[in-house]
Amino acid sequence: MSEVFTKSMARNIYFGGSVFFFLLFLALTYDTNRDLPNRDNRGAINEQVSLGKRVWEENNCIGCHTLLGEGAYFAPELGNVYTRFGNSTDAIVGFIKSRPAEGIPGRRSMPQFNLSDEELEAVAAFLKYSSEINTANWPPNVQG
Repeated sequence: MSEVFTKSMARNIYFGGSVFFFLLFLALTYDTNRDLPNRDNRGAINEQVSLGKRVWEENNCIGCHTLLGEGAYFAPELGNVYTRFGNSTDAIVGFIKSRPAEGIPGRRSMPQFNLSDEELEAVAAFLKYSSEINTANWPPNVQG
């Protein structure tokens, strides 16, 4: 015997599914908002980190680099640059300062932005802050 699929059955499935997925959405939103203070490193945000983010945006660093998986793939990911440079903001500042004004012939290279010492320290502080966000290992480190 085949059962007839009625309009009321379809309506009940539609509304029941809508309610279920809306409740699931609310539960996941609540869980995410509850966990964010433990993961987003908001306690480390200060004036220097904020200035570093402004410098990052004004110079369109994301136009070449990725940060936590977002941005262009022309230059290296910078979400872990603080760790890669031996947990040293001085090393980051030194690297940025050492960029030649004309670049390196025949190679992709970062331009010299002629940032002030305050701006360089701020960018390094911003990159340090970014590296300390608990990203649950995102982006994955895939070796090709």
